Amino acid sequence: MKLKLFKKYFLTTALIILISLTAMMMILVLVFNNYLASSKYKTLRECVTSVVDIVSDSDFYNGDNAALFHIMNTISKVSEVDVFIADKNGEVVICSCDEWLESGGCEHSGRLVSQDTLERAEKGDIRELGTLDIYENPHYVSASPLSDGNGGFSGAVFATAPMSAIKMLLRTLSKLYLLSAAIPLVIMFFAIYAMTYRLTKPLKLMSEASKAMAKGDFSRRIPVTSDDEIGELAVSFNQMTNSLVRLEGMRRSFVANVSHELKTPMTTIGGFIDGVIDGTIEPDKQKYYLGIASQEVRRLSRLVESMLSMSKLESGEFVLKPELFDFRELLCTIVISQEQRIEKRGLEISGLDTMQSVSVKADKDLIHQVVYNLVDNAVKFTYENGKISFALKTENHRMIFEITNTGKGIPESELPYVFERFYKVDKSRSANKNSTGLGLYIAKTIVKTHGGSISVTSKENEFTTFTVVLPL
Repeated sequence: MKLKLFKKYFLTTALIILISLTAMMMILVLVFNNYLASSKYKTLRECVTSVVDIVSDSDFYNGDNAALFHIMNTISKVSEVDVFIADKNGEVVICSCDEWLESGGCEHSGRLVSQDTLERAEKGDIRELGTLDIYENPHYVSASPLSDGNGGFSGAVFATAPMSAIKMLLRTLSKLYLLSAAIPLVIMFFAIYAMTYRLTKPLKLMSEASKAMAKGDFSRRIPVTSDDEIGELAVSFNQMTNSLVRLEGMRRSFVANVSHELKTPMTTIGGFIDGVIDGTIEPDKQKYYLGIASQEVRRLSRLVESMLSMSKLESGEFVLKPELFDFRELLCTIVISQEQRIEKRGLEISGLDTMQSVSVKADKDLIHQVVYNLVDNAVKFTYENGKISFALKTENHRMIFEITNTGKGIPESELPYVFERFYKVDKSRSANKNSTGLGLYIAKTIVKTHGGSISVTSKENEFTTFTVVLPL
C-alpha cells in the first residue's frame, strides 16, 4: 500500500531526528568513554608512580611490608583502584586489599601474573586493557617495573580498575540523556506532526480538487492560510481553477457558436436548394434564392478560413514574411475600401489628413488583416452620423496606432474578454451574417506574433478605442 504524502513526510522527518539523536548519543558516549578511560589511566599511573617512589626510597622503605600495605591501602581507597606488587615470577607479594592484612592473601594472589605482561613491564611502563590472567573481566591496567637495587628487575607495581565501573557510569549517563531528551523529543514530534499536517493539507485538498475537476466539478477552491510558497501555490491553483472554469465556458460557447454559425447557413442553403429541386420555389424566383444561398456559402467560407488562420497562428505554423511598408498608406487603402459604407452611414472620419507616414517592417498581409478588422468593426458599430478618428505616432522605436469610434461602447465587465475566440459583446451579433467572433482574437494573435500588443478602452454610450503597438 502506498504511503500518503503526510505519512511519508512525517515518518521521514521523525526518522531523521531519531537517527541524529542516536548518532549524537553514540558520539557523546564514545567521547565520554575516551575521557573516562584517559582519566582512569592517569589515576592508575599516579598510584603506580607513588608506590614505586616509596619502594625505591631506601630511607623511607626498609622492607616493612606492613607500613607499605597501609600506604597502598590508603591509595587504593582514595583512588578507588586495586594496587599490588608482583615479583618477577608473577606471584603477588603484597596487595592493597583488606583481606591481605587479615589472611595474607586475596583474589589477586590466587593466580600468577602472565609472563608476557611481566616481560613488557620489565621493558617500561604499561598502559592497557586486559585481565593479567588474574581477573575474569577486562580491567584498566597500569604498571611500572621495580629494581632489585643492582639495576636488575625484581617485579612490578600494578594498579587496576574494573571496566564495568565505567560501563555502569556510561549506562547511567545514557539513561539521563534519554530522560532529558524524551520531553523535547515528544514536543518535537508534535511540532513536526502539526507542521507536516499544515504543509500537506493544501496539497491533499489540491489532489482532491484535481480529481473532482477531472470529473467535471470545478467548484472546489483551496483555502489560502499562509503567504509562503504553499500559500502562493494555493492562490495559483485557485487562479488556474478559475481559468479552467472560464475556458470550459469558452469551450462550450465555442462549440455552441460553431454549431450555430455552421447550422444556420447550412439550413438556409439546404432549404433553398431543396426548394429549387422539388419546384417549391418558382422559376422566376430561383435566381434570387440561389443568390442568398451563394451569400451563405461565402459566409461559411469566411468562417472556415478564419478558423484555419486561427489554427495556424496558434500552432506556430504560420511563417512571417516581413517587409518594409508605409503603415499610413495601408490604413488609407483600407479606409477607402470602406468608403461606400462610411458614406451610407454618414460617418465622419478624422486624423487621416494630419497623419505622418511611418515605415514599419512586418508581414504586410497579416497587418492588413488586423487593420481591416479594426476599421470594419469601427464602421459596423458606430451609430449613424457618428465619428471615427485615427492617430499614428512613434515612440521608443515603436509604432502606436489608435482607432476610436463613437457609439454604444463596451461594458467594463466585458473588456477582459473582447479578444477571446467567438466572444461577442453584443449577443445579438450572433445573427450578423458578417461576424464570426474570431476577428479580434486573430488580430491579437497576429500582433503578439510580431512582438507587439493590442488593447482596448471604452466608455459605454460614448466611445471605444483600440490601440495597436508594433516594433518599428
